[in-house]
Amino acid sequence: MQKLTHKELVERQYHLRQSAAKLPLVVVLNNIRSLYNVGSIFRTADGVGIEKLWLCGITGHPPKPGISKTALGAENAVEWEHSWDILRVVRSYKEAGYRIVFLEQIKQSVSYQEFKPNGPVCLVLGNEISGISDELLSLCDHAIEIEMDGLKNSLNVTVAFGVVAYYIRNRLKRKSQK
Repeated sequence: MQKLTHKELVERQYHLRQSAAKLPLVVVLNNIRSLYNVGSIFRTADGVGIEKLWLCGITGHPPKPGISKTALGAENAVEWEHSWDILRVVRSYKEAGYRIVFLEQIKQSVSYQEFKPNGPVCLVLGNEISGISDELLSLCDHAIEIEMDGLKNSLNVTVAFGVVAYYIRNRLKRKSQK
């Protein structure tokens, strides 16, 4: 076995990016406080190949050193936009036929592995402490969560996003190959 050189990795990514279509997955961040978390989400969003990242409410947005530190340039590769009005953003995707999916622990949540995306998805991630605002609940089509076996009841938002984003990516890619 032999590791790829940095040059080989860059060339491979360039060719992959030229041929890759964007995944029909939009991600909406609802009042994410930590710039480091936002940067990490940018990096994962780039790896997954999402369509667009919405930074809503108090969620920080580029250019900010805290975002750049963890995004490592992904903030320049992912299409993003900031909006103070998350309801308008989510409602517009619902009207466009996207399934509105909350990664949130509510009474109606099911395991993310039970969610079977069958078209475009708008994934909404909530604040690290208070979660997704109550006013958004009326727009929710599906609520999914990651089961926890330890004492803590949740993962860091960036880790949870990584788990769920790659799950959705793999399901959507498998569906498009049929």
